[in-house]
Amino acid sequence: MEHRKLGNIEVSSVGLGCMGLSQAYGVQDEAASIQTLHRAVDLGVTFFDTAEVYGPYRNEALLGKALKPYRDQVTIATKFGFTYNRERTDFGEITGMDGRPENARAVAEASLKRLQTDIIDLYYLHRVDPTVPIEESVGAMAELVNEGKVRAIGLSEVSVETLRRAHAIHPITALQSEYSLWTRDIETNGVLDACRELKISFIPFSPLGRGFLTGKVPVTDALESGDFRHNLPRFQPGNVEANRRLVTVIEEIAAAKGATAAQVALAWVLAQGNDIIPIPGAKRIEHLEQNIGAVTLILTRDECTRLEATFTPENISGNRYPAAFEAMAQK
Repeated sequence: MEHRKLGNIEVSSVGLGCMGLSQAYGVQDEAASIQTLHRAVDLGVTFFDTAEVYGPYRNEALLGKALKPYRDQVTIATKFGFTYNRERTDFGEITGMDGRPENARAVAEASLKRLQTDIIDLYYLHRVDPTVPIEESVGAMAELVNEGKVRAIGLSEVSVETLRRAHAIHPITALQSEYSLWTRDIETNGVLDACRELKISFIPFSPLGRGFLTGKVPVTDALESGDFRHNLPRFQPGNVEANRRLVTVIEEIAAAKGATAAQVALAWVLAQGNDIIPIPGAKRIEHLEQNIGAVTLILTRDECTRLEATFTPENISGNRYPAAFEAMAQK
């Protein structure tokens, strides 16, 4: 496994986004999830991403249980900042944001217990609360660093202006936003350039387009009832067919290289810079192993150019989120 720098920490060049082990993509057995997490460690994955809201709570508890024997070998990131219906486990039950300092502290204290650890390696503000100045949210996170409860802090889905304001309060180690062949906003809105100027690692979530870029996602009607992709515009009739035609280009390149579409899509993300550490999700061990195989897959410049020309923003059908959730991300 290759490694990349996350601030002062060295982590595997591909991490594991763990949300799907507890919610959003249908039912997953806990024992199977633990097997997947243990296999990830065996394969050299050292970077695991979770959040209070995943489950809610269940995902952190799962990682705490599964990774406790390997705690000194792995880096765990978690997040605070959403409000949600605690009685429901579906992704659509997020109700808003809470970036108040007291919430930053309360969530961190609870997360430490669920993760069965004495320090959170990377603590993110999951989304910026428009009612709380970013300086206050980050200031509270910085206090947790000073107290030894958090090692480094990060932000998710923020604008360049917010990133700079936050970084002036306390060094930001990582910025997490969606990034893949079909979601490339950070290339043009200044976010990636600002991260590189400020020496902030960039962590793409959904680097496989929530599985769509693998070419293996069934039609929306065939997804499990608890799968949140039922609500995503790009997976709706009309959009899904148009987007599927784009994926054939990934599949053609994959076939020529003896690889899978998932490996080509992930290899493209990895090729965008050594400061980029994608965190694809994987419920099944075979998908996890496939993703790790992307680390050694090298795309030519011509192949990258063809992919980029195919997946231009104007060629993508549908927004990435429903309007209410889209509004939670800063542009």
